[in-house]
Amino acid sequence: MVSKGEFLRALEEERQSVQGKSVLITGGTTGIGRATALLLAAHGARVLIFGRHEEELEGALRDLREMGGEVYGLIADVSKADDIHRVFAEVDARLGGLDILINNAALPAGSVMEGEYAHWEYVVKTNLVGYLACAHYAVDRMRARGGGQIIHMGSLSAEGREAGSSLYVATKSAIQGFTEALRKEVNKDGIRVVLIEPGLVGTDLNDVPPSRQQQMEVELEMLKAEDVAVCIHFILTEPQRVDMIVVQVRPHLQLI
Repeated sequence: MVSKGEFLRALEEERQSVQGKSVLITGGTTGIGRATALLLAAHGARVLIFGRHEEELEGALRDLREMGGEVYGLIADVSKADDIHRVFAEVDARLGGLDILINNAALPAGSVMEGEYAHWEYVVKTNLVGYLACAHYAVDRMRARGGGQIIHMGSLSAEGREAGSSLYVATKSAIQGFTEALRKEVNKDGIRVVLIEPGLVGTDLNDVPPSRQQQMEVELEMLKAEDVAVCIHFILTEPQRVDMIVVQVRPHLQLI
């Protein structure tokens, strides 16, 4: 006969910890990336973030240091090959390798009927090629450690495929296919690959004013960035035998 305490303790003991794990978060200065960095640092992870803007980076690092963890950051643009090389040089120098990659950096985008080639190219390089490159360099380091975890931040837009969002949908649909194929490639190396597809989230990526975002959260029509961060932490701490392949997280009243 198993007691309640023994049952709960056994479940808890099987969960993994992010304590001391080396984590890279792309787009970690704002939104979901920032909220995730704060949560993982609070749980003792060693976190490296990067983003494009100095003010956002400094603000994120200031808050991260309040968590008491080992945190680092730099200015970099995930669409640029030289910047990605700099990021992974920092990973090696500061973290000594990599246990967890959270591919999160992305740009909002509308229809391909808007803008011109340079804009489309920049969005695709940021939202897709940046994921490819960071995953490539992360896997190299994870294989050297005998395993690791990669989380790709997708979007429910890849399911809803709303009119007027064809450029964004193209990149997020590509992330779906890339994640599944990559998982099949690297599972044998002890590397788990997960796709998270959030619905509407109150971040700087959408054009809803902050006051309206807060109201939508109260009305169950929008998530907070912290809601997705908690989901990420849960996935990262699942027992090694568990693979969560695709996780969709949406506000209660969002139908698609």
